[in-house]
Amino acid sequence: MSTPIASAHTVADFDFELPPELIAQHPAAERSASRLLDASGPEPADRVFRELPALLQAGDLLVFNNTRVIKARLYGVKSSGGAVEALVERVLPGTQEVWMHLRASKSPKPGGRVRFADAFDAEVLGRCGPDGGLFHLRFGGDPFALLEAHGHVPLPPYISHADGEDDERRYQTVFAKEPGAVAAPTAALHFDAALLARLAERGVEQAHVTLHVGAGTFQPVRVEQLTDHRMHSEWFEVPQSTVDAVAACRARGGRVVAVGTTTLRALESAALVGELQAGARETDIFITPGFEFRVVDRLVTNFHLPRSTLMMLVSAFAGYERIRSLYAHAITGRYRFFSYGDAMLLSRAQATRP
Repeated sequence: MSTPIASAHTVADFDFELPPELIAQHPAAERSASRLLDASGPEPADRVFRELPALLQAGDLLVFNNTRVIKARLYGVKSSGGAVEALVERVLPGTQEVWMHLRASKSPKPGGRVRFADAFDAEVLGRCGPDGGLFHLRFGGDPFALLEAHGHVPLPPYISHADGEDDERRYQTVFAKEPGAVAAPTAALHFDAALLARLAERGVEQAHVTLHVGAGTFQPVRVEQLTDHRMHSEWFEVPQSTVDAVAACRARGGRVVAVGTTTLRALESAALVGELQAGARETDIFITPGFEFRVVDRLVTNFHLPRSTLMMLVSAFAGYERIRSLYAHAITGRYRFFSYGDAMLLSRAQATRP
């Protein structure tokens, strides 16, 4: 489902200098107490996230990603005694098998075994993934149960501390339901029960999709031309109830507000053929400037890594120059960046739907 879009931009156009101290190492004391850069109007406004209900109107539809982050990071040893650090990328449905990133001084061979957390063994079945960069292993039991018991929260590479009890709670949305993500849908981390209740009281409807976020979300683009980049693939599902909710929102003149780039990615992937369609499948959609959005009118999102596909996505959505200006405003204003950082509210640059 890859959709390369012709663009005059190069990867360098999406680079920026970020003072290291602005990379948030811990979440705000309260979820909804984080800052919100309101870019829904002509001029940016500095707000607090709990003000979001006042920026929406009755009849709008918030769409969330209800994926649940699994404890995907494991430490172990090969049968030879060599240390192994692993990150599960995907649990294969209905099996005891996983795809994982695996770091070791010497890669294990098919048929080899790895003992994780000094608690359970896994058999190496071979290499896998689009470029053969992942390892295919079979666990000796239910992967979700074993990861929950022996794994670690897969904090992003730019967070320097080891995972702890607070991360188990805060690197997870309050409505997380479907296990499978190895990274959080971070824009949704700002929502708490009280804020969700206030949004409902205001008449803002809510719906869900599921997209299991992969580790590829953190990878910078390492080629210069956007058309040369090979996008990572992620599994998603859009239920019929969400398709119906979007149609009802359109009928009443409301706006579809995606909470996070993963939600936007799922919705726009499900509408590539024209109308939004229910179902579950893989997507490797690459959204760059020039992309025609069919579903999402507004986007709640955190601040993203330089040279990343997510920088390209938000630039496609809100406009390249607009995003450059907003990021400069955020850096000057000392906003906190990345997964545990602050958020912004964007309006789609296109005035009309395709």
